[in-house]
Amino acid sequence: MIFKDKVVIVTGAGRGIGQAIAVKYARSGALVVVVDRQLDRAKETMKMISKMGERAIAVVSDITVYEEVQKMLAVTLNEFGGVDILVNNAGWDVVQPFFENTKELWDNLIAVNLKGCIYCCRVVGEEMIKNKKGKIVNISSDAGRIGSSEEAVYAAAKGGIIAFTKSLAVILAPYQINVNSISPGPTDTPAVRTGMRMNEKVAIEMERRRDMTPFKRYAKAEEIADAVLFLSSESANFITGQILSVNGGAIMVD
Repeated sequence: MIFKDKVVIVTGAGRGIGQAIAVKYARSGALVVVVDRQLDRAKETMKMISKMGERAIAVVSDITVYEEVQKMLAVTLNEFGGVDILVNNAGWDVVQPFFENTKELWDNLIAVNLKGCIYCCRVVGEEMIKNKKGKIVNISSDAGRIGSSEEAVYAAAKGGIIAFTKSLAVILAPYQINVNSISPGPTDTPAVRTGMRMNEKVAIEMERRRDMTPFKRYAKAEEIADAVLFLSSESANFITGQILSVNGGAIMVD
């Protein structure tokens, strides 16, 4: 129970990687704040945790709205009295050629994948500064490290998270707050499976990425969660400003 009584906020925790992260923390004794835009998804994850005999609360929040992020923190403090770990997992993507994108799509991709992370780090980071402790893990993407021809603006937003993570790590180090990022490769999630069923081009692209992986398979959501828990544990107390790719060796960058 290495996270016993630690208060953890996980955004986008209603399904997929976020749900796996939230459940893993709960199994390790954490008090989990399950954040999602959809109440039914947040409650589903909360119920999974409750059945394990652990504590969690479901919080509906649109992280692209600064005031809602403030309310998210207020609910957390009211329920649990503090916050020790923030995992910025919420994200969204559309696999589509750049010149087929609409301006609305660009705005939404940047808002969810970059601005939301910035908002959460600002609001929760200020609380961590007061206590001079904390761990922040931002979920980026290998698309943000090497680019992606079918996800140009998504890649730009995730690249922004990588640069933001490094900058914030320096800013928060004097307060003993660690800031790192996980960069997942292709991962088996409900959203990915749905996208592959609905769009043949998406299916072909995802299969291509799977075949690029030396292990010839997708990551499991739980494997991404394992890396998140490591970077927010005491075992990573002297690690900050780092980007850890969890991609089965599909992409190897310095």
